[in-house]
Order: sequence, then C-alpha cells, then structure tokens
Amino acid sequence: MISAYQYKLRLNKNQIAKIEKWLDMLRCQYNYLLADRFNWYERNRCSINSCPLTCYLPELRKKPDYFSQKKTLPGLKKSRPWYAEIHSQVLQDCVKRVDLAFKRFLKGDCNGNRSGKPRFKSKSRYRSFTFPSLSKNPVSGNILTLPKFGKVKMIYHRPIPDGFTIKTATITRKADGYYVTLLIQDDSAPEIIPINSVTNPVGIDMGLKSFLIKSDGTEVPIPQYYRKAQKRLKKIQKAVSRSKKGSNNRKKAVLKLGKAHKKVADTRKDFHFKTAKDLLDNHDLVAHEKLNIKGLAKSKMAKSVLDAGWGQFLSILSVKAEIAGLATKAVNPRNTSQNCSNCGKKVQKKLKDRIHSCPHCGYTEDRDVNAAKNILKLAVGHPVRSKAYRVSEPIGGVGKKPTLNLKRSV
Repeated sequence: MISAYQYKLRLNKNQIAKIEKWLDMLRCQYNYLLADRFNWYERNRCSINSCPLTCYLPELRKKPDYFSQKKTLPGLKKSRPWYAEIHSQVLQDCVKRVDLAFKRFLKGDCNGNRSGKPRFKSKSRYRSFTFPSLSKNPVSGNILTLPKFGKVKMIYHRPIPDGFTIKTATITRKADGYYVTLLIQDDSAPEIIPINSVTNPVGIDMGLKSFLIKSDGTEVPIPQYYRKAQKRLKKIQKAVSRSKKGSNNRKKAVLKLGKAHKKVADTRKDFHFKTAKDLLDNHDLVAHEKLNIKGLAKSKMAKSVLDAGWGQFLSILSVKAEIAGLATKAVNPRNTSQNCSNCGKKVQKKLKDRIHSCPHCGYTEDRDVNAAKNILKLAVGHPVRSKAYRVSEPIGGVGKKPTLNLKRSV
C-alpha cells in the first residue's frame, strides 16, 4: 500500500534561494531535452505519403530516449559545472519527466488517449523536483534530511505510521509557500472485506442540489465553495488584469489570486476528506455511480460539477476505504434514476421531476433516494430490471383476452 503525506516547510532565505536556483536549472535542462526530442521528431517524420523517384533524404539520427538522454548528464556537469550542485537522481527524474511527456504525445497513456504537444516550461510552470531515493531514516522529529540539499524544517502535523518506509520526496512551490510530499509504502495492507460478507452497506447518489444522498434517506448538503468565493475572486482578478505586465504590483496581485484559489481548493478537499471519513466510519461498503465526469464538465453544468469535485471525492473515498480494509464499488449508472427500486420496472422521468412515483406498485420516494437504492442493489448483486414487461389492454373492448406484450416499454 502506497500513501502520500504532505507537510509545509519552514525554510530560511538561503534554502529558498537554493530551491529557486535548482528549479531554474532543472527547467532549463527540461526545455533543452524537450527541444532535442522535437528536433528528432521534425527531422525524421514526413508529412506526405509519397515521394518522387529522386529525392533528398536528410541524415537520420537515432531516436532519443530516456537512457540516451540520461547518458548526457555527466557531460553536462563537465561543460556546466554549476549543475554538479544538483543531486544526480534529481537530474535523472527531470529526464524521466521529458520522456513521459513525449511518450504521451506520440503513443498515449495505458488507455491509448494521447496528450497534446508538450510545451516548454516557463518559470511559473516548473514548480517541483523529486528525490527518487532517500536515506533509511530521513525524518527525525520535524527535521527532514534531503541528499545533497541538507536538513529542512517542516510542520510535522501528521506522524508517519509505524512500519511505513519513505520512498520519495517531492519539493513543490505553491502560492503560500513550499511543501514536501513524502511517498510512503507498507506491504502489510489489510485485506479488503468481500462484498458478499458486508453487514452495513450504503448506496450514494451524487448530485448538485445536495452533494450526495444515501440510500437510507439522509443527505449531505453541497457547500459550493467556489460560487461563494466568486465575488472575491472576481475583484482580485480585476486587479491582476488592470496592472501592467512585468510590474511588481502585478506579481503581488497574481500571488494574492493564487492564495485565494488555493484556499477554495483546500476547503473543498477538507470537506471531501471529512465526508469520506463519515461514510467509512458508519458503513463497510459504499456503492456509487461510475460517472463520466469529463463529459459532464463540458456541459452547461460545468461550473457546478467542477465546484462539487466529484472526481476528487471518489478518489479519496476509494483510497481511504482500501487503507481501512473496506470496500467501494462503482456501478453502471444506466437507468438508476428511472427504474423503481421497489418493483424494478422502468418509470420515465424528466430532469425536473424530483419525485419518483411508480404507477405499477404505487411506491413513492424522492428521486435521488430511489436512485441510491438502485445503486446499492446493483452493487450487492441484485440487479434492477431494465426491461419492463406489461400486459397490453385488449383490442376492441371487453370480452377479449389480454395479450402479453414482450416489447421493451419506453
């Protein structure tokens, strides 16, 4: 099991200057290696699918990869001695970032989704560097020892659990200071409880009227942190737009705007952690819909969906459940809000219809509570019927036997 713990650093002026110097040198090296990749790409690709009988072929070069570019680092330290100040594995991690960005551009990720063309990093866009390996016990009290950087003081508000090993450390510059993210690992993770042996499951339906509604009828109000802070953000953004580019006043306004946005993000994340903890403290199985959040973020509800942060919440929920040995299950959202949770028959409703009233069995319930119950039934192995079979009325009036209509009702 792998977890990430983040702590804020308390640095002196010399340490801040050293971090900024490392970030600037790593950014230059990143842009240089990325330019080398683009040079190979332009010289070795052909934009047409046919050539004349006689044509000039440029001298082709071998494709640069992670290992070939990593071999250039010793020569870099000889030609530019100031790069010897940076730890060798930090430089290697910079090469790894270039390789990963270019591979996603050419081949895509594990699902085949290709990213856009990598961009050269400006000073404001290169904000972190990683130490891939640390000493055996790098943390002593509130002091963290980093190789070739020295000891740094951090706010040790959350102790690392016993048995966990610190694998990597990432220094990140944010709007309100510098942070370190420690990646910790422990192989003795608890076994996840089987779904067929859960005793207190719950289904949740994510929404925008309420953040979520549970299958037992209780709901969690939606906080809407971004919408509440929108007036203040607009005022700060106006100050940024009116200030002159490159001036000190603009830098101060940009810093103030970054802190305001970070405050919104931090309060939202804190709400997600507390909501996930409350769910896992009271239930051993949490069932939810497998939402297409990227698709919803492109609709008219984009601002509300992104303000709710469903993706971050579901990610936190699954990670915390795995740590605690509990279970979460994502189900197909198809017809969960249309089917009746009591009889399983389909009852067509529009988005404005907030009450579920089944004409077949007479069951009446809030639309979201009905959907949460359907989600729970799908998760525990009792699927809701999506086909509703009905008996059509006799043609021609009284005296004729009813016929069974096996077509799917619309």
